[in-house]
Amino acid sequence: MSSHLVSGVSTSGSAPKTTRQTADFRPSLWGNHFPNNSSDFEAIDSATQEEHEQLKKDLRTMIVETTDTSTQKLHMIDIVQRLGMAYHFVKEIGDVLGKVYNNSNIDNYNKLHSVSLHFRLLRQHGIKISCDVFEKFKDDEGKFKASLINDVQGMLNLYEAAYFGIQGEDILDEALAYTTAHFKSMGSRLALSLQSK
Repeated sequence: MSSHLVSGVSTSGSAPKTTRQTADFRPSLWGNHFPNNSSDFEAIDSATQEEHEQLKKDLRTMIVETTDTSTQKLHMIDIVQRLGMAYHFVKEIGDVLGKVYNNSNIDNYNKLHSVSLHFRLLRQHGIKISCDVFEKFKDDEGKFKASLINDVQGMLNLYEAAYFGIQGEDILDEALAYTTAHFKSMGSRLALSLQSK
């Protein structure tokens, strides 16, 4: 009678011999940082949790009580959103944006960066704001000023703000076309300068 192996099990009743290679691994250079038992896990978890709560409290304070300028508060909100932590501070961000909308006059800002940041964050959070705030950045011919090209941060914020336009807001369509064209030309110039080095 012949024995057949099916999935590593012998049909004749005897178990097949498995040979395993052994290895001589060196200890990790980084050491063993794993807890040994469940009480160690609980101690680490509670300490980490306390630290996280304190950091959230500190950041909440920074959002609400940062300096008096609305632009600096909006920068803080923008950073928190980009880090993916805004869901912890929905109420605080909403309160700050409401105060910014009610108390600051966006027409008083002359920097493209500040106006674009205000516009984008307010629109992003459902607060209605007119796209006419960008009219001051146009020349007599109705085109965006050529001097804006030198303000890379402002151009980037204008580019991001343009995506919050709604149908019929031609100025935001123009802003998107203007910034895209200039970013593409900057990219090709950078590529050429990198190739020549």
